[in-house]
Amino acid sequence: MSGRKTDALKSWLIAITLLFSLSPTIIFFAVSKVEGLSNEQKVVNRNQALNTTATFFLGLAVMVNAFYAAKRTEAMQKSAIAAEKSNEIDIKKLQLAQEQLIAERWMTAVTQLGHEDVATRTGAIYALEKVAQDSPQEYWTIMEILTAFVRENAGIKIDRENSVEELAKIARVSTDVQAALTVIGRRNPQQDRENQKLDLRNTDIRRVDLTNANLQRLDLRGANLIKADLRKANLFETDLEGAKLCGTVLYEANLQSCNLQEANLCGANLNKANLCGANLRSANLSGTSLRAANFSGANLYKANLQGANLKVANLSKAKLFLANLQGAKLGKANLQLTGLIGANLSQANLNGANLQQANLNAAKLEYTEVFFANFCEASLREADLSGANLMGTNLQKAMFHEANLCGANLMGADLFGTNLCDVKLAGANLTGAKNLQSQQIRFAVGDRTTVLPAYLETPVHWMRSEYSHQSASEAE
Repeated sequence: MSGRKTDALKSWLIAITLLFSLSPTIIFFAVSKVEGLSNEQKVVNRNQALNTTATFFLGLAVMVNAFYAAKRTEAMQKSAIAAEKSNEIDIKKLQLAQEQLIAERWMTAVTQLGHEDVATRTGAIYALEKVAQDSPQEYWTIMEILTAFVRENAGIKIDRENSVEELAKIARVSTDVQAALTVIGRRNPQQDRENQKLDLRNTDIRRVDLTNANLQRLDLRGANLIKADLRKANLFETDLEGAKLCGTVLYEANLQSCNLQEANLCGANLNKANLCGANLRSANLSGTSLRAANFSGANLYKANLQGANLKVANLSKAKLFLANLQGAKLGKANLQLTGLIGANLSQANLNGANLQQANLNAAKLEYTEVFFANFCEASLREADLSGANLMGTNLQKAMFHEANLCGANLMGADLFGTNLCDVKLAGANLTGAKNLQSQQIRFAVGDRTTVLPAYLETPVHWMRSEYSHQSASEAE
């Protein structure tokens, strides 16, 4: 409020005060001068005048108090506004000081990254991590600086071709590179920029320890991670195309939707790992331990799983077309609805495995162990099961059209509704086979060496040598 307005308000207040002060006196004297009144009436009138005067003064006091209360409130409001502005200024000063301190710490740390002393470089890396935590707007830039540091100090020499043996010779990563990768593995992926990945391509980070690290959505194409420790690491949607992971520990690691195309995982430990929906096209998994791993919906086209341990693994709906599973251990594995067209399963162990509705057309299963497995409604057209052991196996409604079962052991197998049209059964043993009907073997290709259940007679054309290796349809 301006000074002129304040003076005007004071003038009005003085005028009202005088009016209130004089009015009762005038009334009092006016009442006292009235003639013709008795003494009692005069006393009553005077008392009324005094009450009126008291009321006037009380109202005056209330007005004065209200005025000063309003002035106090106005003063308090002005004081609060001034205090708020002062606080805002202080906060801005503090923010500027913090930003200046962060900038100084950042510049100091970045400068120290190029220091000759390893300890100094390591300290600078952890200083940058603190800056990234304190200043979210600098988070991504700092992460890119750290990945650039790793690429610069641990890059694979690509001027010549390096063999796996050569890549495995050198010792573990240096202390500062380990520190940088540890910080990257502790980052908050929620702050990563959308549709961007931290670049760690072609880095030599063998034997690195990244247990429980958060490595999701990193670009690790062509990286050397031989014998690295990645137990329980999160590699969700990470790009590991062509990466070297021989002997790497990936126990219980999350590799869901990960790209491992043409990656070398020979001898790695992937027990209980989650590879659901992962791309392992043409990957090398020979000799790899994959017990209880989850490959549901994974792409393993032309993957090499020779001698791999896949016991109790989940391969349901996986694509294993033309995959090499020779000598693999698949005991009690779940292969329901799995695509195994042209896959090589010779000498593999499928005891107790679930292959219900799996597609094994043209697959190779020579001398495969398949005790008590479930092939219900599976498709095995033109598959080679010569010498396979299918004892006690559930083959209900399976399709074996033109398959080779020569010398196979089908003792106790359940053949209810199984299609054996043009199936080669020379030397096969069907002793104790269940639910096998004469019409099922009518068009099969057997001979004198085929052993049928006791309740079935050997077809006449099987006994003729000229028909031993011809289809039953031709014999008819």
